[in-house]
Amino acid sequence: MSERPPVAVFVYARPEHTRRSLDALARNTGAVDTDVTVFCDGARGDQDRDQVDAVARVVAETTGFRSLKIVRRDRNFGLADNIIAGVSEVAERAGRVIVLEDDIETAPGFLDFMAAALDRYCDDEQVWHVSGWLYDIDRTGLPEYFLWPVMNCWGWATWSDRWAQFDRDPERIDREWDADMKRRFNLDGAHDFYAQITGNLEGRIRTWAIFWYATIFENNGVCLSPTQPFLRNIGLDGSGENSGVGRAQQLDRGREFDGLPGDIGPSPETVLRVSRHLKPRGIRRLAKSVRSRLRGAVVNR
Repeated sequence: MSERPPVAVFVYARPEHTRRSLDALARNTGAVDTDVTVFCDGARGDQDRDQVDAVARVVAETTGFRSLKIVRRDRNFGLADNIIAGVSEVAERAGRVIVLEDDIETAPGFLDFMAAALDRYCDDEQVWHVSGWLYDIDRTGLPEYFLWPVMNCWGWATWSDRWAQFDRDPERIDREWDADMKRRFNLDGAHDFYAQITGNLEGRIRTWAIFWYATIFENNGVCLSPTQPFLRNIGLDGSGENSGVGRAQQLDRGREFDGLPGDIGPSPETVLRVSRHLKPRGIRRLAKSVRSRLRGAVVNR
């Protein structure tokens, strides 16, 4: 496709994070040919109004893209509803969308990678999602890219026909999923992803990403991931709604994109190393589960 995929960026009350994220995105190859829409969530009250206004000023001063559209919410949507509405708007208009939040710092090759992946898998109904990030694992000897069922939401992309099936309904999931589905959703015990469904069901949290993963899971979809990330999260400092506190992953800030290889498929060894990172136990069960779910998923053309 000749047109660059559009980018949707979601920001709220963190002006310095927003500045760093947009500056890094503007340094990407292809940024000058890219249309960007920034969705600025509204203030919750007087306590954060100054920060929300400061974010809007940062966005208004940003340059380096083909176009920059600013959508200021007239009330506080919250992260989940802001992302759901904004991704739906851009994807419906353009057929595909790249998605970032205000705490994601990208390398120069991020936009090129996303564009190439969106082009390659546009007509492949098995691939639902493109990730720009992977867990901080030992990458020695691993393939550059691989396919697996797990969705990562730190810098990602999808197509309008897949996103149109997004379903945020914890009550239905809780009613319809049996123990085996929950076990497989948790990759045979490697990580308790389902706890987030329960948290949403009980009203303790309100999130969106776990339901995108659930949508992909229910449709037997797979996700493309790089083993060497094109981005890092700079918001693991307690400033985000759901990101918590943690160690910032290192990023090759000069990382460029040199094309997708001809064949990309499942990588059991990569999954093993991710499993060790997430949870030392159940490694063999996880590898067996993922190999089974990805059998026949080598889709490159």
